[in-house]
Amino acid sequence: MILLRVSLFFIFLLILPDWYIYKTYIKPKHKKISGFWYWIPSIILLIALAIFLFLNPLSQKAFSYYLIITLCIAVPKTVFTICNLLLKGIKKLIRLPLFEGFISFLIAIATFGYLLFGVTKGKEYFQIKEVSFFSPQLPEAFDGYRILQISDLHTGSWKGNKQAIQKAITLCNAQHADLAVFTGDLVNSRADEVLEFMPILSQLHAKDGVFSILGNHDYATYTKWENEEARLRNIDSLLVREKQMGWKMLLNNNYILHRGNDSIALIGVENSGNPPFPDKADLPKALTGTDNMFKILLSHDPTHWRRNILPETDIQLTLSGHTHDMQISLWGFSISQFIYPEHNGMYLEKGRGLYVNIGLGYVLFPMRLGAWPEITIITLHKQLN
Repeated sequence: MILLRVSLFFIFLLILPDWYIYKTYIKPKHKKISGFWYWIPSIILLIALAIFLFLNPLSQKAFSYYLIITLCIAVPKTVFTICNLLLKGIKKLIRLPLFEGFISFLIAIATFGYLLFGVTKGKEYFQIKEVSFFSPQLPEAFDGYRILQISDLHTGSWKGNKQAIQKAITLCNAQHADLAVFTGDLVNSRADEVLEFMPILSQLHAKDGVFSILGNHDYATYTKWENEEARLRNIDSLLVREKQMGWKMLLNNNYILHRGNDSIALIGVENSGNPPFPDKADLPKALTGTDNMFKILLSHDPTHWRRNILPETDIQLTLSGHTHDMQISLWGFSISQFIYPEHNGMYLEKGRGLYVNIGLGYVLFPMRLGAWPEITIITLHKQLN
């Protein structure tokens, strides 16, 4: 269903701007043969999309390049169309020449340059976001407690680029957090993907330790295995390697954090997603021994918040990842909002919070634009009644 929605988005992105530009600028000024040649790039991209969707004969890497080429062609055309229509509307109101074609063309060229930045530099344009969460239930000793959250590293996508991961971990350690958490998707599929980066990831530290959970990719369902036992061995290997890195894995269990005579519960569940994503979370088991405590939950998929966490628990703060904000956000707009009600940043419901980290890595296509790779610092504050 998600793939279908994304595919429909790309179809409209290719067809509608081309139809407008052809009707407005190509058809009135050129012969039919010229108009035919204008449509060829989009026709080729649509045929390629159909091949990927229905035949899938090529690799994921090939599809990644296809997405980048499509975006670099279709998005500037879309921006041109939107600007052109807006300027024409303004022109009718003020009745002055605005050279809407030329201005729209310049804006489209600037958009193309922005896209190129996303392809070449965006995936390593690490951003530190600082947010606060206020709760009257927070013990006083934890007022000002700083949690560093990273998510969706997808180490398989960084193969051969240890420098980028080192830069990210150095930034993390420079925040001097009280606690560091990783909210899933350490690999794309295979546990071996993390081997190259283990010495670097082992450097991540915080006063109260580093804790992690599994994400949907960590269950290794996106690759072919000889049998189910091989897939399960792969998960076990990943768990062992995270332990070797000094990360404490929470698998439907919890860990109590202490400050003086006060304490809070850090809870971690296995992935709980809507189909086709795995749903292995066991909240009652994970909550054992945490009654009447301030609770922080690590749950990879943010849809878990409304499905189970809000109606079935009293957990005050949930930290998730998963969405990547689709790795593209233009002027605050991302198609992820059509798929995930909570897709980026902090959400509050009757004093209870969900923070969705949009990820440090990338998957499917090597690009981030607007939805820059994120390192989050969440500061807890005691809210006075």
